[in-house]
Parts: sequence; C-alpha cells; structure tokens
Amino acid sequence: MHFKSILRMLSIILLIVSIFSLICGIYSIVEDLSWRVSFSLFIPTIISLAFFIVMYLMTRHDEKPFLTKKDSFLFVAFSWVFSSALGAIPFTFSGYIPSYIDAFFETVSGFTTTGASILTDIEIIPRPLLLWRATTHWLGGMGIVVLLVAILPSLGFSAIRIMEAESPSPEVDRITPRISKTAKTLWLIYCGFTVCEIILLVLGGMPLFDAICHSFATMATGGFGTKNASIAYYKSGFIQWVITIFMFLAGTNFTLHYHFLKGRMSTILLDTEFRVYLGIFAISSVIIAVDLFVSGVFGNIGDSLRHASFQVSSILTTTGFASTDFGQWPQLSQTVLFFLMFIGGCSGSTGGGVKVIRLVVLFKMAVNEMRYVTNPRGVYTIFLGNRALRKNVIYDISGLVFLYFAFFFLSVLVIAFSGVDLLTNITAVIANLGNIGPGLGKVGPAFNYALFPWWAKLWLSLDMLVGRLEVYTVLALFTRKFWRA
Repeated sequence: MHFKSILRMLSIILLIVSIFSLICGIYSIVEDLSWRVSFSLFIPTIISLAFFIVMYLMTRHDEKPFLTKKDSFLFVAFSWVFSSALGAIPFTFSGYIPSYIDAFFETVSGFTTTGASILTDIEIIPRPLLLWRATTHWLGGMGIVVLLVAILPSLGFSAIRIMEAESPSPEVDRITPRISKTAKTLWLIYCGFTVCEIILLVLGGMPLFDAICHSFATMATGGFGTKNASIAYYKSGFIQWVITIFMFLAGTNFTLHYHFLKGRMSTILLDTEFRVYLGIFAISSVIIAVDLFVSGVFGNIGDSLRHASFQVSSILTTTGFASTDFGQWPQLSQTVLFFLMFIGGCSGSTGGGVKVIRLVVLFKMAVNEMRYVTNPRGVYTIFLGNRALRKNVIYDISGLVFLYFAFFFLSVLVIAFSGVDLLTNITAVIANLGNIGPGLGKVGPAFNYALFPWWAKLWLSLDMLVGRLEVYTVLALFTRKFWRA
C-alpha cells in the first residue's frame, strides 16, 4: 500500500471540499448570522488546510502519486468517509444537530446523495447550513473524486483507477481520449444542467435560494430540500414538471448527454439501457396515474399523471423528493414504487440503486441460459446494442448484484434489532442502500430517520456508502486478502 500517496491525495480532496464550506461560511457572514454558525462553516477549511500543509511538507520531495488498484479502493473509501466526517462538523458545532453521529448520518446522506434526514424541522435551520447541506449533495452527485481528476490532470494513470473505484459501472466510459478531460467534460455538463434548472425554477416562482438548493439536489439525485413538505410546499405544477424532467435527465447516463450535445441522436436512440430506462419510467407512471385517478386520490387525470410521473422519476432515479405523501397512496401505487426502489438510474448517471444496465444484462443472461437448456449445442452471446459483452463483465455484474442483495438482507437483519416494524425496516434499508432517502412506514415522506438508535444510524450510513460506491469498493476493505501485501 502506498499510504503516503493516499494521504497526500486525500488532503487535496478534503481541501477541495472545505473550499465549498468556506463559501457557505462567507455567505453566513453576508446574511449577518451568529458568529457560531459562520465559524462552524470555517472549521472544515482550517482542519483541511492544516492537514494539507502537513502532507505537503512530508511529501514535497516525493514523486507524483501512483495508486494501485488496492490503493484506489482505499483512497476512494477514505475520501467519502473523511469528507463526511469533516462536513458534519458545522452541523454539530453550530448546535443545530447536537449529536455528532446524527450530523455524520446527515452528511453521509448528503455526499452519497441519499437524502435521508434526521431533521424534524428543516425550516429552522439557518440558510447557510441548508446551502452547505445541499452542496454536499451536489459535490457527491458527479463524484468528489471525479472532481479531483478534472482539476488535477497530472494524476496520470492513477486517474482511471480511482474513477473506476468510485463508480465501478460495467465499464467507465471515456468520451474523450484523456480521462481527465472526460471528467472535466462530465462536470461541465453537470454544471450546465444545474444552471438551467435554477433559471427555470426561478421563472416558475421559486425563490432563488430555494432554486439553488433544489437544483443541487435534483442534479445529484439527492432529495434534500429547504421545506418540511419538500416540493409539495410550492403547489406549482410547473415546478413539479421541471424537477421531474431534470430528475429523469440526472438518472440518464451522462455520456448520452455528451452525444446529444454532439448531435449523435442515433447513439441515444439505439442505447439499450436508455430505452429500458425510458420504458420503466413511462409504464410505471401510467400505471400509478390510472390507479390514482380510479381511486379518487386526485380529481383529474392530469394531476394524477403529474404526481405519478414526479414520484416515479424521484424513486427510480433515487432522488427522494415528494410532491405529496405517497405513503397514503393506494396499495398498487405503493407496490410499484417499492419495486422501483430496487432498480435505480442508468450507469454513468448520478442515480443510485442496482442500475438498469445490470438488470438488463442479468435478464439477457437468464434468457440465454433457458435457450441453452433447450439447445445445449448452441452458442449464445449477450449483446448490448451492437457490442458483445465479455464474460468477465457479466461475472462482475452477477457478483455485484448478489453482494448487493446479500448486504441488503444482512442490513434488514441488523436493523431489526432496533425494534421497528418490518415495512419500515425493509424500506429504510433499501432507501439507504439504494441512496433513495424516504421509504414507507415510519420512514415515509412525512417522517424521518430520527427514530433509529445511534448504532442503527451508523449502520445505515454504511449502507449509504456501500450503495454509492457500488458494493465492491467498500466491502473489499473488509476482506483479509485486501490487506495482505
């Protein structure tokens, strides 16, 4: 293990994260809030700057950092854990979340774009802390390590390793020859969508501050809002449709957005994952809209379709916003939403969950196995579009999905010791493991996670990290072989 290189790069990550905390602290001074709130937002910068200076002095004569595959896993895991630990300090020091474990849960939820909260009253939190809370979403959405790669192209060969460790999709797509330029392009697209959504929400009547926070959360598929009633507070069909569209876009592979900007529409239309993703969204929205209308939850089909599309987009992309209390919807609608919790967005998106591409590959593999049973002499290959998948990719996907659900069942067993009912237990686990946020039962959109004991919040925080880093990166650290030389 190259621990010096890992700590050197970790100091840079923490410094980048703390710069955004510093900006929120400056905003707090402009708002003329108490010195305690302002200073609490400066603390991460002071700590990270001191750590950066120490690591710089220790490694200034060393060669450029080089990370092996193991180093990359450890670095990425450390980046997310220590960023969350650092980002939790303002909430505790300011006094608005007195328990550090609660603050850590809230910050992990932010960086992993889960949106699960322990806050019982969001509206009493000062705006600079709400902005910091939303910023953790935005930084975690595209990935803090991807941001590091975009800023520091000198990372060289290590860049692709750490990007793969942070987002171990079937493959990390390169949209440009240099991985650093790919990271920069993805972040530019991400920023562009964020700005567009802010403008549209302001035009729809949402205050600028709220528009910024909600756009940060939407593009990160996070779900942290500024009102207790979430999006339902604004009572605006236009705002709901804008957020629905941008949630859907955030759950789409960002490589496809790049192709769209380049005018390559055929690439998008022929993409298997996108077509399945679009189909799931459309079919689920129609089923729920019809169910809501027939059940009389909403008076007309237009309102039913709007709320159905919003909630389907929110759960499928693992955003977690709510336009209404869907915990009170008919059983059919809740069942559809429950199944969507296990799917997630597309690979290469900011969405969580298993990802559509993996379910498509497993479905194709199952179909091929059934063909093989009836015709053992046949040769069957799994194609995505015109590309044949290698066996190692298929094995990787099968192993990841198995570990995902194995960890899900383990977490359900662990959280059962907290004494919550089964519906709350199951949906709390999948909502955190899938980075969704709200579940059903006592963790529905009208409730929060304050009811869980401290140890359960730490376990659910682990669920969030396992889900965001897609299982392998975190669970590999708990194996004996990983730590062998």
